[in-house]
Order: sequence, then C-alpha cells, then structure tokens
Amino acid sequence: MFIPDQTTKDKLELAIRHRRALHQIPEVGFQEVETQRYILSALKVLDGVVVERVAETGVLAWIQGESEKSIAFRADMDALEVTEKTGLAFASSHKGRMHACGHDGHMTMALLLAQSLSEQRHRLKKSVLILFQPAEEGPGGAKVLVESGIFEKYHVESIFGYHLFPEVASGLFATRSGPLMAMTGEFDIEIKGKSAHGAMPHLGKDALLAASSLVSVLQSVVSRNVKPTESAVLTVGKMYSGEKRNVIAGHARLEGTFRAFSKDVFETSLARMQTIVNGVAKGYDCEAEIEVRPMYPPVLNDPGLTELFIEAVGRENVLEIEPQMLAEDFSYYQEAVPGLFVFVGCRDAAQGHLFGLHHECFNFDENVLLNGVSAMIKVFEKAGVLI
Repeated sequence: MFIPDQTTKDKLELAIRHRRALHQIPEVGFQEVETQRYILSALKVLDGVVVERVAETGVLAWIQGESEKSIAFRADMDALEVTEKTGLAFASSHKGRMHACGHDGHMTMALLLAQSLSEQRHRLKKSVLILFQPAEEGPGGAKVLVESGIFEKYHVESIFGYHLFPEVASGLFATRSGPLMAMTGEFDIEIKGKSAHGAMPHLGKDALLAASSLVSVLQSVVSRNVKPTESAVLTVGKMYSGEKRNVIAGHARLEGTFRAFSKDVFETSLARMQTIVNGVAKGYDCEAEIEVRPMYPPVLNDPGLTELFIEAVGRENVLEIEPQMLAEDFSYYQEAVPGLFVFVGCRDAAQGHLFGLHHECFNFDENVLLNGVSAMIKVFEKAGVLI
C-alpha cells in the first residue's frame, strides 16, 4: 500500500477544506463560475504561481522552473446532473447537481500539488503547468484547451492526469501502457412510419415495431462484425415511441452509445450500423435516419510515462488494469503530447465507500487525495522535474 510522504500528510486538513468546499458548489460544463472563483482564490495566495483564466471557466496555474519547458497535470472541474443522496454535512448546495465523479477530489489534488510545488519551486528544473479544465463530462473541454494554444505557449512536453476509481482499493493506483479507455460516440435514430388505429394495423406502418427490431439487430454489429480479439460495446439506452395504447406508432426514436479502442473498429462499425438501420426500417416499410456524433478519442497511455510512474511509485502499489470501456477527454491532450492517465484507488469497505462513479451516494476519504499528490511529486523527482 502506498504511503504518502510526511510533507504531503501534513496537508490533510487543507485537503479536507478544499474538497468539501468544492463538493458543495457543483456546476456542469462551462458553467463552473463559483468553482473557478474558488480555485482562483486558493491559487492567488501561493508564491511563484502564475494564474491564467482559460476556456471561459477554466484556470491555468504555471510554476516556472529553470527551463520554460513544462510538464502538465490536469484536473477536471465539472459536476453531474445528479441529485445527491449521501447525507453528508457538506453535501451539494446546488439542487440536481453533484460531484458524483470525484472531480472535487481531482481539483483538490491539483491545488495541493500547486502548493507543494510553490513551496519547493527552488528545486524545479522544469516548469509545471496545472490545468483546471471545465466540461470533461461534456462537451469536451480538453479539446478547447488544446485548441487554445496553451501547449505551445507553455512548451508542454508531456501531461499526467488522475481519476478517483472506486473499483480499486484505497492506497493503490491502477493504469496500463497503451489503450486504457475507449473511443466513444453517441447516436440517435429517427424512425418514421404511419399512425393507424390499433384495430387496423394493416393501414399503418409501425415505427415502434421497427424500433424494437432494431434494438435487437444492432447487437449484431459487435457480435458479428467486430473481431473476437477486439473490444467494442453498443448500447441503446433510450427508446421513445407511441401516443396511446390503441394507436400504431408513427414515430420512434432510439438513443445510444458506441465504444471501441480502435478507430478502425469504430468507423467500420458505424458504417455497418447505417446499413442495418436502413435495411431494418425498409423491412417494416418505414423510413429511418441515423445521426452519429463521434466524441472522445481513445485514451492511449505512453509506454515510457507508464514505466516512469510505476518505478516512481513502486511496482507493488500499481495494478495493471484491463482496458476500460469508460471514456475521457484527456485523450485530446494525448493527441498533442505524450500522456499518462492513472486511476487513484478510493474503495474502502470499512468506511462504506463502495458506490461507483456517477452514483448519487459516491463518496471517498480525503486521505486518498494525499496519495495522488505524493505520488506525482515522486514522479516529478524521478523524471528530473524536481531536483
């Protein structure tokens, strides 16, 4: 089990204060106004930290070293449209909003990292850029930050990112070289038929029947079009159709998501989906249209940075996790520079911290945040960023 250094341990009270304050003010993507205000306030008291607003509600913190070349660390800021049911004294004060994905913890780790580097800036060989990024949950704030030119402005060479992960025990980290998280896209299917009385179905064109068939047939995209050695997931999560129990539905709508680790699998599968949608709809004498919105690329961890992290933290403290079908816009940073994304374990049965990400009761012990900060300091030391 990983044990943070004493200097980081001494920041537990500060970690609790930051995390619980941020937890109470959850805001969704590009609306993180109060959150931005809190972060700016926390950073302005730190010596040697240059602060900049970016992407409307984001914040950059730059700590200059001997070289202007920078290593970056990213923390996401946004919350979810979830009604909190933790019963915590510091629960969300924003109705229908909750930090149910641990972003309050990610920001806290970034603030503590900024403070630690501020205190040790005399040791900085390279500069460090800390990104407080809006809109990870959607529509993808990382892409906005990359396109803003900050990587060129701050001469960023590589980037690290964390995510609290309740599937891994507290005191451990989990990551892997290569594919860690999937490429993802959303799709909407509109089916147009013809309404008729339920007693006279021959006069109608049943869009609901066509939609029901599509839900089943679309599963063949993965089972019959993706190589067994590849991985992909197709989920139809919503169906809307019908007006009354005795009326043939003239319209139906399906909404879903598709995920894969390979761009070739992703693009080939989407083309197959188009063929299936058109064919099934025609078979029921209906018309159909499919709209696909590719979202985040796959998270592909740099092998060198992966090994660096493992060596710095200790091989016994890092699990090699299987690729996850989750998605993360951290992938946009990895398209710009080498990057490493790491899961920080926060599962603790004794404290009841067993709920998954996006759950209305998700919670964690702030001590795990100290693990993340201390580990990143060790990585910076191993990489020669801190000497």
